[in-house]
Amino acid sequence: MLEYEYQELRFPRGTSRNATRQALTDHAEYGRWELARVRLYPDGSRRVTLRRKIIRQIRIA
Repeated sequence: MLEYEYQELRFPRGTSRNATRQALTDHAEYGRWELARVRLYPDGSRRVTLRRKIIRQIRIA
């Protein structure tokens, strides 16, 4: 069964789309995170949830 760990990022109002895209690209490329959810609030801020797989080794005795 797959397990995931989650990370939440918040981008305040006024953060450009380009800056947001670059930050998410860096997390995906270097941290192996994938986009799980984006929530855009009425005040213009964004909350982004990222996830990545937790890989556990099976111990063989």
